[in-house]
Amino acid sequence: MYSIDIEKLRQDLINICGTAMFNGFPMAIINLSTIENAQAEKLIEIAKQFNVDLSKYIFINNSYEEAKLSFKKPTNNKN
Repeated sequence: MYSIDIEKLRQDLINICGTAMFNGFPMAIINLSTIENAQAEKLIEIAKQFNVDLSKYIFINNSYEEAKLSFKKPTNNKN
């Protein structure tokens, strides 16, 4: 099963809007408050509007702990 790290996506979108505000786009403040309070579906919609590559936020399994277990380095057991 695939999941999206919504909180990481939220933080990156906040950073994008914060940067835009300080670079002379004051309307970014509206997006900022929307991003801070948005549910997952809305964040994904906003990310698509900003052309954010969502593949950077996808992880396998239901939790980080499960994902860590799935990607353990194989041991070299020579018998």
